[in-house]
Amino acid sequence: MDYDLILRNGRVLDPGTGYDSLADIAFTDGKVAAIGLGLRGRAVRDVAGCIVMPGHIDFHTHVYWGGTSISIDADQLARRAGTTTWVDVGSAGPGNFAGFRKHVIEPSQTRILAYLHVSHAGIFAFAPSVMVGESQDMRLMDTETCAAVARDHPDLIRGIKVRVGANTSGANGIAPLYHALEAAERAGLPVMCHIDRPPPRYADVLAELRPGDTLTHCFKPFPNAPCHADGRVRDACWQARERGVIFDIGHGKGSFDFTVAEAMLTGGFPPDIISSDVHVLCVDGPAYDNMETMSKFLCLGLPLADIVRAVTTTPASVLRRPDLADLSVGSTGDATVMRIEEGRFTFTDVLGQTRMGSQRFALDSVVVAGRLWHQADTAALAAD
Repeated sequence: MDYDLILRNGRVLDPGTGYDSLADIAFTDGKVAAIGLGLRGRAVRDVAGCIVMPGHIDFHTHVYWGGTSISIDADQLARRAGTTTWVDVGSAGPGNFAGFRKHVIEPSQTRILAYLHVSHAGIFAFAPSVMVGESQDMRLMDTETCAAVARDHPDLIRGIKVRVGANTSGANGIAPLYHALEAAERAGLPVMCHIDRPPPRYADVLAELRPGDTLTHCFKPFPNAPCHADGRVRDACWQARERGVIFDIGHGKGSFDFTVAEAMLTGGFPPDIISSDVHVLCVDGPAYDNMETMSKFLCLGLPLADIVRAVTTTPASVLRRPDLADLSVGSTGDATVMRIEEGRFTFTDVLGQTRMGSQRFALDSVVVAGRLWHQADTAALAAD
């Protein structure tokens, strides 16, 4: 049988199914059609030396481009990052989600899902020239409408977002989180909570989160770091993980510290999800994109399969879309093809601390809905 597209000779790595082997993978009619050796297709890309993984999910992004000042263009960055599914977390709120859906999500070639902000206008004042935390004004906490809009868009809205901390909620402290939890309960969805400088404290936020809720910026610097000064992982982290709270990196401009990450990994507490928190103030560094964030964890010694799981299987499970992280026959026809480059590379965290690594991920190509959507080089497809 001739399939529409063959990715030939790659290492197919699918943590969700446990598949890890050199193989060809075929796509037809927008789906994965076969995995094996010697497959034939109308178009073939030789990906020898590359890793073929389910489409990369960046679980924390801001991609309401043109509608909010924080956001970047998803399709444009996907050609660098290899992302096939973006989760926009809170750029839009109940007051402007309709515009996000019509003008950005629906025209996008790569998939966009969302966590809806409990703030009526989402994150509306985040730019080089102005910075106002939306959670500083409790009048913006639009709990009832947030729940209603989330129920009206179940295909796209997968959770509720809120930001708390001295920079974002100010004197209101942890109170906006209560509104997000109320809206989420009404809509039957999980919460993602941003945390920055105290108050509230890291442990106090974790104490409020339910199984399936996410704490993002989980490896942020002091103050409000997840570990003590001597590197010990805080008891609150272990307790929250035990009851099912999800820990997401959300690198961004101010939320990833190499020293903290090293302490957490040494302490046996890796992140559940690796995400970029890409936005206008970090897309040109220090976060860049999630391929760069994944490379930082490769530099820190996190095993390859764990890195891939943290950008595929785990976020897909939290999104309740396991089809997005599965290369078995009949599944969603998205794939990210990357290679590991050897050399000497410098990685930088949000404090300007650097680490030297001998490897990094680099994008080869992206398959979206069974179609070779992007090639990082200019090599033409061969025909069988």
